[in-house]
Amino acid sequence: MSQLVVLNLGKGNWQQGFPSIAAQIWTDSQANPIQVTGSLPALPELHQCSQQWRNLYQALYRHLGGTQLGALRSVFEIDETDVTHVSKSEFKTLCQTLHRLLNQALSDPAFQAIDRQLRTQLNPVEEVQLVILAEQLEILRFPWEHWQFFDDYPRAELALNPPNYGRSFTKREVVQARKVRILAILGNSQGIEIDHDRTLLNQLPQADVHFLVEPSSQQLNQQLWEQPWDILFFAGHSSSQSQGILQLNPQEEITIEDLKYGLRRSIEQGLKLAIFNSCDGLGLAQDLATLHIPQMIVMREPVPDRVAQEFLKYFLTAFSAGESLYLAVREAREKLQAIEAQYPCASWLPVLCQNPAEPSPRWQDWCAVAAAPSPQLPKRSLSMGLASGALVAGLVLAVRALGWLQTVELAAWDGLMRLRPVEPPDDRIVVVTIGDQDIQAQGNEPRRGSLSDRTTRQLLTQLNQAQPRVIGLDIYRDFSASDPQLAKLLKGDRLVAICKRPDAQDDASGILPPPETPGKQVGFSDFVQDADGIVRRQLISMSPQSTSRCTASYSFSAQLAFRYLASQGVAIDFTPQQQLKLGQAVVNKLGNRSSGYQPVDAAGIQLLLNYRNVGSPASPKNVTRQISLTQFLKGEVNPDLFRDRIVIVGVVTPNTGDIWPTPYGQAFAQRLPGVMVQAQMVSQLLSLALDRRPILQPWPFWAEGIWIVGWSLGGAVLGVGLRSLRYWCGAVVIGSSLLLITSYVLLLQGVWVPLIPPLMGLFISSSLSRIVQFKSSDLEMRPGVIPS
Repeated sequence: MSQLVVLNLGKGNWQQGFPSIAAQIWTDSQANPIQVTGSLPALPELHQCSQQWRNLYQALYRHLGGTQLGALRSVFEIDETDVTHVSKSEFKTLCQTLHRLLNQALSDPAFQAIDRQLRTQLNPVEEVQLVILAEQLEILRFPWEHWQFFDDYPRAELALNPPNYGRSFTKREVVQARKVRILAILGNSQGIEIDHDRTLLNQLPQADVHFLVEPSSQQLNQQLWEQPWDILFFAGHSSSQSQGILQLNPQEEITIEDLKYGLRRSIEQGLKLAIFNSCDGLGLAQDLATLHIPQMIVMREPVPDRVAQEFLKYFLTAFSAGESLYLAVREAREKLQAIEAQYPCASWLPVLCQNPAEPSPRWQDWCAVAAAPSPQLPKRSLSMGLASGALVAGLVLAVRALGWLQTVELAAWDGLMRLRPVEPPDDRIVVVTIGDQDIQAQGNEPRRGSLSDRTTRQLLTQLNQAQPRVIGLDIYRDFSASDPQLAKLLKGDRLVAICKRPDAQDDASGILPPPETPGKQVGFSDFVQDADGIVRRQLISMSPQSTSRCTASYSFSAQLAFRYLASQGVAIDFTPQQQLKLGQAVVNKLGNRSSGYQPVDAAGIQLLLNYRNVGSPASPKNVTRQISLTQFLKGEVNPDLFRDRIVIVGVVTPNTGDIWPTPYGQAFAQRLPGVMVQAQMVSQLLSLALDRRPILQPWPFWAEGIWIVGWSLGGAVLGVGLRSLRYWCGAVVIGSSLLLITSYVLLLQGVWVPLIPPLMGLFISSSLSRIVQFKSSDLEMRPGVIPS
């Protein structure tokens, strides 16, 4: 999956600033884009540094061009009037300064709303296409790929475009050619070696390359008008001074304006990508953008011949092998770093220009697969059965991918969860419950919420005397304490308080934590519910929202568990792949498509919640020991019960609305108080790290596909091999039972595998293959009919 960001800088520049910047963020999980605005202040120092860099770059390549660096693919002489001497070390220092100033500018508070939203919405492990729009060519020349964002998101790549764009008009139907059609223009090659470019193009798979060697403008126009092309390629000399110029041959230069109608015709016929493997191509790209060409690849500055050749080799290799256009450009660009000792800033030169209104293509999009022969009735029953099984498996996978099976898959998962054996309660956690009687016992004491300040002070004082490891206060207190002693207790090192993020369906900005509690001791209390309202997932962390009053990065349950585990000497970390590491245990975060979730909003770091099944009858309510507030305050409980444990204080009365449907029931009486859900989540993390109790994780997508296809093919074999209806029904029942038992056993080991899709595949493919087999047998037995 890819994610698209369009960052419109408008008419701003570094001398006067960028007063109005708009970012639109498109992800696969959202039908409409998220838009956020910001600005950047003026930074003349950055503008001057950029101009100095360009002057030194041109001077460096001019001074060294005829010796170490080789010829430039440029049609003009570089101006050296302002620069008389330059060294590589001086140039390197200037590059570092430019890099530093750029990231300093993008760290400005006025831009942070955009930066935070990008990091909140975008998944670092998925492809990110970031298109920067700007009116001034000077701003487009800027090395934006050195923004720290691109280091933090290794599958992100930059593209540029003017702010005005639109969809290209294609007259013909989009019919994929059997080969990728490339019009390769090899222009004036004086002083450079472009035969290397020709060799690379000839080696491309599934490509039909037509070369025009030093053509006239008439020959080029003729090809643009007469033939449909997928890619337009130019190698030779070019420049972007007052306008983009291509040198077709030693005697003739041409501008984009001179090719306007031919290029427009070619775009109408399906031209999707133009590659200008020549110097200083941003002017060409700017001129071509007015024709709404979908994609272009150009060089920002004059480019040495060797750099142009190496980039082309790396790009074509990656792109034709199936890599996306954006990632192929990034890979090729970054590989140029290997030659930067000889060619400074080589990796700064290539840049992708993208029309945001057009989709980014892949090489395979232009290659057609040969048409399959017309299906015929197989002569052998087994072949016929396997074909029907494969067909059914494909349909089941398609229906599942559309999300149509999600409700029944989650219901089946709930059923398996309820069947698990009983476990002992987690004695590392004690819950102090606040019920209706505990609230009424406070009498007329002034209070806001479930506890008065006096009761809260008494509770925390007695708890601290019992010396627990951690105290979790699962009660909203967004107001200051009226009692100085209580305020001191709310700052205690043992205490973890809660805040609440804003709900997606309203405009509220959430609930603040207690003002006295330090931010590092606050966790958000939010749960994630599925479409049916059931809590099946646990949030570990999420990036703070810029508009929320709750800025905690970690959930309440994670804060409690992490503090307890740290006191036990358990190392807590997150891998670069956003895996949670607790000691030796490593857990993958939940993905957007994970087993029965097809799809799911997996923002932040989420885990499946492996409820602890306790008591008789088995219930998640009995996850740990529970003490009422009144019992505790009256001293009816041995204080040793709390020593070195996690104590969670929370409301259990249903009147507050803090009760949640679980896989164990959705009825009002079956719902679980929020504090007990928190206890389940804490217990899950403790048990994973200390007891090696398995946490639930789905198989990867490819393994689930094999699993579903395998059961479908197995059902087809049953349908073909068992002619007796009685035996066939018995085999289907046995197969279904085996599937159910296997899924249950794997669930006990912490693996959630699909149950409903393979069950459908088994039954439907078995029935279908049986029907087709009998029809075939009937056809072969008819007199006068010759079976095919």
